[in-house]
Amino acid sequence: MANQKGGVGKTTTAINLAAALAATGWSVLLIDLDPQGNASTGLGFAGKDREAGSYELLMGSRTPPEAIHDTGIPGLSLVPAEPDLTGAEIELVALERREFRLRDALARLRPPGGSYRLILIDCPPSLGLLTLNALVAAEGVVVPLQCEFFALEGITQLVRTVDLVRRGLNPGLRLQGIVLTMHDRRNNLSELVAADARGFFGDRVYDTVIPRNIRISEAPSHGKPVLLYDSRSPGAQAYIRLAHELLERERGRGGAKA
Repeated sequence: MANQKGGVGKTTTAINLAAALAATGWSVLLIDLDPQGNASTGLGFAGKDREAGSYELLMGSRTPPEAIHDTGIPGLSLVPAEPDLTGAEIELVALERREFRLRDALARLRPPGGSYRLILIDCPPSLGLLTLNALVAAEGVVVPLQCEFFALEGITQLVRTVDLVRRGLNPGLRLQGIVLTMHDRRNNLSELVAADARGFFGDRVYDTVIPRNIRISEAPSHGKPVLLYDSRSPGAQAYIRLAHELLERERGRGGAKA
């Protein structure tokens, strides 16, 4: 999950999509790679519960099993973000294979024989070394795009970065899809931004649109995905549809099996 612009619903989408995918029966691991640690908070992990997480995984001082925590949600595990992750951008510069730290750490968790069928990474709102590690480790990038004018301006830079990483570091990386978030049907601008995104990116924009919904905003303060906070809300139902659409598209590419 990547977008260098903050406030676009990236972490919200990471939390709720992970929970919705787990609800379909998939074993899902969510990695919080954002120093703000909002994905960890949104799943009920306070600072004291994050003694081992993504920072120590990147630094090589913990193995994946030591950094993975049970969320209490069936099928969903978490690698939380510790406070030390704030300094990781600087520390990574001096390390060997600095762009491959996350990829190397996760190698044993990948199929075949891996513990998880899907690993989601919540990136920080920047294009630094943490995001680069995520892009090198990943097979696809999902971009949450807020339905507001300025959100469209930054997405081109992200797409260029994905192309550069694919050419230089990770040939298997692809733009998985774009999720339109915070959509308000009463607002003409939301409709215009959605139309522009679909006109430019075509079918790489998911059909499912995430609406503005107060339940989505309230859920993190309770340490829960919206699916557990209010499963009947429009926001929860939208993320369920998005999970099914993502899986259907993967099956169409031959990347996911029932």
